[in-house]
Amino acid sequence: MLIRDYKKEDEEAWLRCRVLSFLHTAYFDNVYQKKETYDHPSIELVAVESGKVIGLIDVEYESEPKSVCTLCSSRGGMIWHLAVHPDFQRQGIGAKLLAAVEASLKKLGIFELEAWTRDDPWVNDWYRKNGFIKVSSYLHVCIEAEEVRRAVHSSIAGLRPLGVFAYYSGDNTEKIRKAFHRVHECRGFVKKLNGNSDRSVC
Repeated sequence: MLIRDYKKEDEEAWLRCRVLSFLHTAYFDNVYQKKETYDHPSIELVAVESGKVIGLIDVEYESEPKSVCTLCSSRGGMIWHLAVHPDFQRQGIGAKLLAAVEASLKKLGIFELEAWTRDDPWVNDWYRKNGFIKVSSYLHVCIEAEEVRRAVHSSIAGLRPLGVFAYYSGDNTEKIRKAFHRVHECRGFVKKLNGNSDRSVC
């Protein structure tokens, strides 16, 4: 297996790897048709086996604190995409991609990483196993079918919403969970790359 920089000609394979890796997670419907680009500098790596993209990681990093990250206490890097093809999971590929990014960030003088993910237990366990600490969360609320008619109203004549994706950052999370069928806790993790952390666990 080779870990190398992403190339433009990898785009279709990158998209396929990402969508397949998310298929059996809470992000199953988060499908891209084009690879994301970034306003700030980034490290974009792929893991390749026999010419096939089997893993990927994208990290956008800061020149000034708080220009990309919200949880890091100093200049940080934000993991926007981290995925391993399902046929190659549980082989340590994600950890190798993460280690490669961390080495690059340290050379740039950046010693914090931030990541957000939903509430799949195995994904959260992976982040914790790899040194991340959960420090924040809010809810992703997918409002569908009859729930839309009950909770969402359009001010435009003739426009009827059929589905809504919403953020909830209030205090009454139990009410939201009871009101809507598909609610995910989106969890923010931080890792100190120097091995020290002054964060408290949520």
